[in-house]
Amino acid sequence: MCPFDLYIPEPPARPGETPDFSRLVIPLAGTAPRPDPNAPAQKLREMAYGLIRVLDEQGRSVGPWAAALPPETLRQGLKAMMLTRLFEDRMFRSHRQGKTSFFMKSTGEEAISAAQSMAMGPHDMCFSTYRVLAWLMARNYPLIDLVNQIFSNAKDPLRGRQLPILYSAREYGFYSLSGNLGSRFGHAVGWAMASAYRRDDSLALAYIGEGSTAEGDFHEALTFASVYHAPVIFCITNNQWAISSYSGIAGGEETTFASKAIGYGLPGLRVDGNDFLAVWAVTEWAKARAKANLGATVIEFFTYRGAGHSTSDDPTRYRPAEEFKAWPLGDPIERLKQYLIGLGEWDEKRHVQFEAELAEDIRAAVKEGEAVGTLGQSKPPVSEMFEGVFERPDWRVTEQKRELGL
Repeated sequence: MCPFDLYIPEPPARPGETPDFSRLVIPLAGTAPRPDPNAPAQKLREMAYGLIRVLDEQGRSVGPWAAALPPETLRQGLKAMMLTRLFEDRMFRSHRQGKTSFFMKSTGEEAISAAQSMAMGPHDMCFSTYRVLAWLMARNYPLIDLVNQIFSNAKDPLRGRQLPILYSAREYGFYSLSGNLGSRFGHAVGWAMASAYRRDDSLALAYIGEGSTAEGDFHEALTFASVYHAPVIFCITNNQWAISSYSGIAGGEETTFASKAIGYGLPGLRVDGNDFLAVWAVTEWAKARAKANLGATVIEFFTYRGAGHSTSDDPTRYRPAEEFKAWPLGDPIERLKQYLIGLGEWDEKRHVQFEAELAEDIRAAVKEGEAVGTLGQSKPPVSEMFEGVFERPDWRVTEQKRELGL
């Protein structure tokens, strides 16, 4: 009788080794079928194991999921993605200069939240992770408000109540961000159930990373969504890495993350997360299903985290430095740019000029925020900590304010 061996998942390459994605099965663009969104969930099982792609290697839109989006819509999406990357690069440098306490980037994942923000309605609600800034960029959230919150200064729109990158913007369909990512799905289900209870027509959309699918919150949320047919879209951003642990630790070697929907009687779709058109098309499909009162859809966005987990993380300690460049599904910004160029609606010169204009907008916003103050130079008044705690002032709050001379 042989003794048992404990299996520990290991990534295919570590620092100093050559990036290796040969294990991945990447179907050709345009080959995934597009089922009727009203189809019973049990007839959609195979969708959880394929990969929906629209943009092919030549930058063409192909297959049944191809959407004929207007060129101006595509340019708006490109702008949101470019602005997100440029802004995050600038804020990352600000952190290194000691102007903020913490920051996180979404490099390589911009197409997901940009396309979904534009595809979802103005009254739908996004329950985001900290790599969904493109949602706000696509809805023209003021850059200066982002800067002031990140600098934690006196004009922070959240008045010092959140970490620098935990945004909140109700009027932009962006629910207050939580650092405990698994909670996103539960909050979204509750919001969606309330919408259905009120006989409203607003949807909820929530994001978590693939690592959070291993948490209890994920399974509880899917149970409630399944039982009550909640109008919610569950988005799993499979970017290959949690803080420093490979996606295999969360079960990525055993099956797809989209397939976790099957056990709850929900449809699961697996999508190229670096393909703006594919993200848009699948979001529209899930919306149509929810609007038909068929409940939730689980979408796995197959992508790659290009930057470190946060400013507290050094990815060169656990993965090859050039791994992002080797990712077989490419860079989402470059892919949408090439598609627009192929349509005759964009060119390299225009792209460079536009990038410079966006960089100048960011520079102006940062300069304005720095005039108010950066970390430690300026902050919201201490009295703000007592506001928004109770509907009516509690005697303890009153006493604490008195002790502080407020």
